Amino acid sequence: MIAGGLILAICLLISAQICLNAFGRFAPGLLPSTIPSYADFSGFMLAGATFLALAHTLRAGGHIRVNLVVSRLPDRAQFLAEALVLLLASALIGYASWFMGALVLESIHYGDLSTGIIPVPLWIPQSVAAFGTVLLLVAVVHTLVDLLRAGRPILSTPDEV
Repeated sequence: MIAGGLILAICLLISAQICLNAFGRFAPGLLPSTIPSYADFSGFMLAGATFLALAHTLRAGGHIRVNLVVSRLPDRAQFLAEALVLLLASALIGYASWFMGALVLESIHYGDLSTGIIPVPLWIPQSVAAFGTVLLLVAVVHTLVDLLRAGRPILSTPDEV
């Protein structure tokens, strides 16, 4: 829901910039011709929307999966393959979450700012990305627990997750 709100905010921000550009051609100098750092803000919102949507997309079965090989395996081998992939994903996403958290702390420590017209403390958009990464970790671990409870493959079709 927040990710969708961020995408809507991007649309509104870019539309406002387009309207200012068009209005500036008809009545030059009446309004400012640009929204300061609009590209930076839309980039931060896109990154936030992307990271916040990862967990929901995983649980909804929306990520692209290549089931060409796995679907031809017997159920037990599919179960083991899914368990192995989810364990590996948990480790990798756990490391990414730890790294993103360390990046946020480093940005706070050094007072990192964006380079746009309006300087934004980088820990703000980085913390949204870090939170999204932690949510993805929770979703992957939850899917692994669901797999172990079911005792059979659950990632074959999106509606089974």
